[in-house]
Amino acid sequence: MDIAAPAPTFRDATAADVDTLVELIESAYRGDSSRTGWTTEADILEGRRTDPEGVLAVVEAPDSRMLAVEQDGRVVACCQLQHRGEHAYFGMFAVSPSLQGGGLGKVIIAEAERIAQETWGVREMHMTVISVRNDLIAWYERRGYRRTGRMTPFPYGDERFGIPRRDDLRFELLVKELG
Repeated sequence: MDIAAPAPTFRDATAADVDTLVELIESAYRGDSSRTGWTTEADILEGRRTDPEGVLAVVEAPDSRMLAVEQDGRVVACCQLQHRGEHAYFGMFAVSPSLQGGGLGKVIIAEAERIAQETWGVREMHMTVISVRNDLIAWYERRGYRRTGRMTPFPYGDERFGIPRRDDLRFELLVKELG
């Protein structure tokens, strides 16, 4: 992370944050704005990544937390944590494209793991990543996540998850044992 950048602050998102979070998530993954960063999915998916209803459901779910990450008083990143019994699920991770590559993501994922352990006492963090996203999977592997080879189908035909530009998309489960 840039030495001059202020330390991020973390808080639970509220319903008032939903529109900001949707805009952030879309900017990090879809459309031309996402090409500023390295996490873009614009070459494999068109359409939306999420919608206000989906984000609000995460914000309001009793077994879930949506973390809003702020710098200089504005939301610059977010992630979802969901308690799933013995493990927590990590999702909806987005960092503003203009801040990607500076170390903020590493700080966020480490804090998310700490919060999941402290809040729910879980021993593992799970996530799913589109299996053709080799650069992103490699980034998670450098953070201690391992590929499991366990795949689930991409929801072709459900435009809430985007409009695929290829026919080989599926999700791979990545797992990390927490300390």
